[in-house]
Order: sequence, then C-alpha cells, then structure tokens
Amino acid sequence: MALQRCTKHLFNNVRVCTSLIQSMMCSGGSTSVNPKPDADTPIFPGVQSQWAESLELIHPHSYNKFPVYRVMDRNGCILNPSEEPQLESEFVERMYRTMILLNTMDTVLYESQRQGRISFYMTTFGEEATLIGSAAALAYNDLVYAQYRETGVLLWRGFSVDQFVSQCFGNCEDEGKGRQMPVHYGSKNHHFVTISSPLTTQLPQAVGSAYAYKLANNGRCVIAYFGEGAASEGDAHAAFNFAATLNCPVIFFCRNNGYAISTPTHEQYRGDGIAGHGPGYGITTVRVDGNDTLAVYQVTKASREYAVKENRPVLIEAMTYRLGHHSTSDDSSAYRSLAEVKEWGSLDSPISRLRQYLALKGWWDDAKERSWKEETRKMVVNSLTRAEKVLKPDWKEMFHDVYYDMPAQLS
Repeated sequence: MALQRCTKHLFNNVRVCTSLIQSMMCSGGSTSVNPKPDADTPIFPGVQSQWAESLELIHPHSYNKFPVYRVMDRNGCILNPSEEPQLESEFVERMYRTMILLNTMDTVLYESQRQGRISFYMTTFGEEATLIGSAAALAYNDLVYAQYRETGVLLWRGFSVDQFVSQCFGNCEDEGKGRQMPVHYGSKNHHFVTISSPLTTQLPQAVGSAYAYKLANNGRCVIAYFGEGAASEGDAHAAFNFAATLNCPVIFFCRNNGYAISTPTHEQYRGDGIAGHGPGYGITTVRVDGNDTLAVYQVTKASREYAVKENRPVLIEAMTYRLGHHSTSDDSSAYRSLAEVKEWGSLDSPISRLRQYLALKGWWDDAKERSWKEETRKMVVNSLTRAEKVLKPDWKEMFHDVYYDMPAQLS
C-alpha cells in the first residue's frame, strides 16, 4: 500500500529517511487523478491510493516510526563527517556562549522569583539546543511566533539581558510597558511576535503571516514554536491543514520535551509522536535529536530553504527533555521523580554535548569556560540590580496604544 512506502526527502545536506510520507508529497502535494477511464487505479477527488481485494485493518504499529536525525553522539563526536555543518569556529563558539548566557539568566531569574523579586518565570533548562540551533539557522528577518520557552531565540537575535530583565520586572524600560506577565517577550525590531498566554493561538496566526509572505514573494518564512502538548489543541490541527492546503512557507517547530506541564507524552497521544501528524496533513516532516545543536541547525536550515523555495510548510519534531519545572508555579516532583530528572541531566545535556564538540575541535577550554560563566553571572546580576530600581510605568499607560483617538474622558 502507498502509505507503507518509505519516501526519502532530501533536505539538501540533511539526508533523513522519513517513513510514512505519502507518495503524493513527492509530486508536490498534488491531488490530481488519472483522467483515463480505464485506469486500474481508484479515481476519487480526495486521495491517491490503490485498490485492495483483501480486507485488511491497518494497525498504527504496522508502520516504521520516524527516525531521529542526529549529527553528534552524546560525547560530541561527529557520526557521519558528510553531515557535519561546515561552520566557522567563531559561529559555533557564539552558539555555545549564547547557551551558557541563557542558562545563567534562567538560573538567576528563577532564583529571583523564589526570592519574591519578580512574580513569575519559566526556564529553558535542557532545551537550549532546540532554541539556539534553530535560531542560528534562520534569516534575521524571518518572523518568529513563540510559545513561551523561546527565550534563547530572542537572545540569539540580540535582545539584551537588560531588556529581558526589564520585561520580567515590568518597569519603565520594558518595551511592553509592563502590560505583560514575565517571560512574555516581544520585539518588533527582532521580528519576534509578542508571546500570548493562551496555548497554541500562535500557530494559526503564523500560517496567516506565512500566507501573506507567499503573496508578497519576499523570500521570508515564518517559524512557529510549540510544545507537544500544544499539538493536542484544535488550533494546531487547523494550522497544519491551512498551511498545507494554502502552500505556506512556515516551519512548525515542536519541542517534544516529554511533559505537557504534568501530563507525560504517553497520556497525550498514541500515534508516532508529533511527526506522525505531518503525513496525514500532507506536510513534509522530519524528527531531530533536540539535544544535538548541530543537528537542529542542519534540519532548520534545510527546512527553511525548502519552505521558501517551494512555498510549502515543514514540520520539525525536536526530541528533548525538560529538566526544569514547567514554570515557577509548578512542582514537577509531584509527577516525576528527582532521579529521572537527574539521570536526564547527566545522560544527555545539550550544553555539555556542544562543549565537548568544541573541545575536540580545539576551540574551547576550561579557562574560557570559567571566564565566560563568571562574566555572564555578573552581567545578569548587574542587570537585575539595576532593573529593580527602575520605576514602574505610569498607570495611565494602560490606555495608550489602545485607542486610535483617545476618548476625552481618558485624556
């Protein structure tokens, strides 16, 4: 049967065998049928398939699962030299430095929330590679629709530590004028749409923006980040279908970190993860090791090139693990053991893996490590101390940017 065929999608330098992709995707998603009346194939407007004279109920486990693409092993060693991205040492070092800075900022701001200095925070512990690896592969003016754990994407684009901290304090220097809860960042200058708390609303919006880019033929694409829990929302399925049928240059980037707050993946779905949704909607799909920064870079870079060139969506499922609590409002020890978290932290740290890669290349050493960690902590602590003393916005600011003409009674 056609669905049982393994179709290979060549993502430029990334050669990944993605199972279950229908043969229609090889023809660009066409739904045309053979017009010959005597053709011995099913002629229906909604599917391309073949006849079967023996009854068979197709079991979901009868298909091969999507493979997980990787470049490095867990010790930072390249597995297939032809898959190694030929990146300059300065570029890879910048990726690593940004991951360390992100990790430090998360630690300091998480501690500050526990001290009552800010009201809320969400960390990215364990997911740094998904953020930095993908952000580094995008064009700067590609539009980002984030969920709430994409701090690293904005950090890579140049949003300063001062700007992050000011947003968490909601002071006068916050670009959002103190109107959003902490970690709900946004920056027009960095092409980063302001984060919204309701889950998955960003996916249909991202498709709409991508459709506009397609009509404008501007060579840009849109990336929408979300977690595997968000994929259970109706908005995700509507977005997948619209993107596929309207042929939009959008990348759906799913961070599958094992838990939707307290709900483990085995309670969320029974199919082949989130990647398994792709073929059903006619979307080119790839699954990647989300703890391998170089693999995430390769996959995102190839996906972007495909999306822009073909004006078609791509679904990326990045397999990773959330080491931190869902947020400062969560206690993950209530639904998973500390031993599980500790094991994942020691088994497959994305930061440790990239550091070992850099060390094997001779691009990083212990002295650089100590120096940069000290520098980043001072940087974040100084920003925190300063932001804490900045005044809050005037209460009248809540009415600005709301009305086209300010009502007289509010003037």
